[in-house]
Amino acid sequence: MLQDKDRIFTNLYGMHERTLAGAKARGHWDGTAGIIKKGRDWIIDQMKASGLRGRGGAGFPTGLKWSFMPKESDGRPAYLVINADESEPGTCKDREIMRHDPHTLIEGALIASFAMGANTAYIYIRGEFIREREALQAAIDEAYDAGLLGKNAAKSGWDFDLFLHHGAGAYICGEETALIESLEGKKGMPRMKPPFPAGAGLYGCPTTVNNVESIAVVPTILRRGPEWFAGFGRANNAGTKLFGISGHVNNPCVVEEAMSISFEELIEKHCGGIRGGWDNLKAVIPGGSSVPCVRAENMRDAIMDFDYLRGELGSGLGTAAVIVMDQSTDIIKAIWRLSKFYKHESCGQCTPCREGTGWMMRVMDRLVKGEADVEEIDMLWDVTKQVEGHTICALGDAAAWPIQGLINNFRDEIEDRIRVNKQGKVSIAAE
Repeated sequence: MLQDKDRIFTNLYGMHERTLAGAKARGHWDGTAGIIKKGRDWIIDQMKASGLRGRGGAGFPTGLKWSFMPKESDGRPAYLVINADESEPGTCKDREIMRHDPHTLIEGALIASFAMGANTAYIYIRGEFIREREALQAAIDEAYDAGLLGKNAAKSGWDFDLFLHHGAGAYICGEETALIESLEGKKGMPRMKPPFPAGAGLYGCPTTVNNVESIAVVPTILRRGPEWFAGFGRANNAGTKLFGISGHVNNPCVVEEAMSISFEELIEKHCGGIRGGWDNLKAVIPGGSSVPCVRAENMRDAIMDFDYLRGELGSGLGTAAVIVMDQSTDIIKAIWRLSKFYKHESCGQCTPCREGTGWMMRVMDRLVKGEADVEEIDMLWDVTKQVEGHTICALGDAAAWPIQGLINNFRDEIEDRIRVNKQGKVSIAAE
């Protein structure tokens, strides 16, 4: 279990001051100029050594991503864009950082931007996050007033501006190229890659898009050293991580824990156990709505990190939004609700996603009512495979995977419901 002294987010629950003075008292903004004076290469090497993988879902190595940015400018400016469009159902971790510990993000933005040669960064915040935006803007204003942003930011010799941009509540704008399009004032629709953002991103300039948590942990890693951070979790799954646990647990919460903690320990220590006990557990979605669900018996001993959940259980850590479902859950209806969400949020650019999400939702609707035929289960599976991997961005995959997880793990329930419904109709007809 993670010790309090090792926590990066010391004000996750808003028990202390979120002001600049409060942040400094908790050790933030300490020696920022000294870190920057060590140079771009040193910072990127330290980030690579720490083993930090992106906290927005995909888990791509952060230091490696930064190193894709051009070393020498060709005359174009470079940009850091911070993805604060936290719209994945079940996910609510970045919101807590922005609401209660915003200076971790602002300091991280300065250091990360310097490491990539960017004098400007944008934070793209979700449209529904009104209060979070106010808290973050107040913190940015404080940092400007204190000389930590702007010309010669934090007396580092680096000029740096940070802007907060409010989205309009579109899930698709959480995809990095759709976010860039939206930031430019266009429709939030993903771009084809290549070119990748590091070559031509915002305004056609070199750009890196990173998640809020990925950027907010940077200053602490550099202060304490990459070996400290890499000391948590299994190989290739290093560090501490924010887990957001919701659903049928006694105490839903957002908590910072070491990577590779077991699911049972996470639930027992922080959530007071499963509602109604472990025998009442039915299924868990371990990483936000777009990863496949896992049956209870496979989840109890699961290790909460990228490689175990993907390799052993065919699911994923994603954003570490752990959605717990007990025996009272209608699992078919729960997955139908997710398919309805993805149908609603598809941007409509790619035919497999535009047509497939609606088609999948309508079949799911009939499965919930038990009105489909058993043969349609395999047909639905085939359609998810035609959507998965055939779209510009990952929304097609995100729509397909929950349904694949349902069919893989709870096919018996789907078939039972169809059978019961058909028997009911037969008996009514007989009367």
